[in-house]
Amino acid sequence: MQRFWFAALLALLADQVSKSLVLKLLAHEITIVPGILVLRSVANPGAAFGFLVNQTQLLILLTTGLALAIVVGYKRIRAESACFQWGVGLLFGGALGNLFDRMRFGYVVDFIDIGFWPVFNLADTAIVIGVGLIAVAVWRSKT
Repeated sequence: MQRFWFAALLALLADQVSKSLVLKLLAHEITIVPGILVLRSVANPGAAFGFLVNQTQLLILLTTGLALAIVVGYKRIRAESACFQWGVGLLFGGALGNLFDRMRFGYVVDFIDIGFWPVFNLADTAIVIGVGLIAVAVWRSKT
């Protein structure tokens, strides 16, 4: 299996399984490490940092456009470095995870609370790591 598809599938499955468990099992918040890590279910009607709150249709449209652009550019992605392929795969899988939430629920299920940062989920984590890997790959290709 190509790196891109493996990364995308890994991100999507981890995200959707974790959110399913949160919705089924997390009735009350659970403190994992006091003052550092709490698990609590939050319905996020917007994008990162509270942007575009209650703009679900716009977020669905933007994410669908991103996903289509990635699929259309797949041939080029396959020709890039392993780091780039992993990055775009994680970005794609994370974006699909949050897209599925928006389409099913009208919001994104967030559950990881580290106190000083907005509550997030594994899809968000995959997106951030993916963008980081893409940046590293682009930087490496320039040097």
